[in-house]
Amino acid sequence: MPSLGPALRPNRWIAPGAYWLLVAMWTVLVFMAWLLAPAYFPSPARVLRAFNELTASQGLIGELWTSLVLFGESLLIASILSMGLAYATVVPAVRPIVMALTRARFLSLVGLTFIFTMMLSGGHALKVGLLVFGISAFFLTSMVDVVAQVPTEKLDHARTLRMGEWRTVWEVIVLGQMGTALDVLRQNAAIGWMMLTMVEGISRSEGGIGALLMDQNKHFNLAAIFAVQGVFLVAGFAQDAVLAWLKATLVPHAALTTVRR
Repeated sequence: MPSLGPALRPNRWIAPGAYWLLVAMWTVLVFMAWLLAPAYFPSPARVLRAFNELTASQGLIGELWTSLVLFGESLLIASILSMGLAYATVVPAVRPIVMALTRARFLSLVGLTFIFTMMLSGGHALKVGLLVFGISAFFLTSMVDVVAQVPTEKLDHARTLRMGEWRTVWEVIVLGQMGTALDVLRQNAAIGWMMLTMVEGISRSEGGIGALLMDQNKHFNLAAIFAVQGVFLVAGFAQDAVLAWLKATLVPHAALTTVRR
């Protein structure tokens, strides 16, 4: 059995076996707390029955696939837009308009629905537009900070190697910060899942798991709500794993600077 002693002290490395043992212990504790929760919390058995009913009678898996396609399309567009605009801030003439766009994160999507409806045709385009706006507002802000925090020494070092200014931007800011950019993408993709329910509630033309959740919430079907939330959680874990794999594949050297597991 792996030793858990280092896990109780700060800034210690622990073996993978000890890490997964800790994960198992916390999982058991959370499950026991769920069993001992007040009566108004649905039991695991009720949630499992609700999941089976949603799958059999309301097409939960099909609704999940609809949402995954919508979310993947929106995340791809938002990533291209946000990264492109953030990297463009190396040009001083572009910086003011990009900084103004980062303030869009203070706007409510509900107040912009009418404008997006008039600009875009069809329910799918409306949902993609709202999700792209919602994700980009936060992703762009984080990416602008990533670009701004590149040390001047790294830029000067590239110049001493006789690189031109655009080559310096490509090598130091785009490639050099790729690991950080993928971390920012992973964090902001999670924000998109929180917006998905609202967007699919605004336009129900294609259904989706968010619309299904709103239906269950309307009828106060607590066990079904927990079942759908569980599906959200599993989809989020899978998305995190895919993005972590992407980072490990594209920038394997980024893990060398990580101290903790």
